[in-house]
Amino acid sequence: MRQSRRSELRERITIIGDVKSASFVPWIRCHADKLGLSQDFLHAGADRIELEVAGPVELIDMLEVGCSLGPIDVWVDAIQRRIVYATDTPQPEQHPS
Repeated sequence: MRQSRRSELRERITIIGDVKSASFVPWIRCHADKLGLSQDFLHAGADRIELEVAGPVELIDMLEVGCSLGPIDVWVDAIQRRIVYATDTPQPEQHPS
């Protein structure tokens, strides 16, 4: 079986706005867990949340989109992302059925 490579990243994500960390942090944890992303929160305040997440880039992208929409009680002005660490992991090649 041939294998392809999938990028795994560790990224620092900074979410800026009226983010009400008391409700937003558990919301982010829940969605990151659903996507299978590991997460470490570095800062959580009323105007900024900073965390590192690790996993496939496509899933980190999905988390960013979710965070930009956020729960109803937050307002996200900007999301900044910075790669902390990147690897390629072998993945079995998918064949269309």
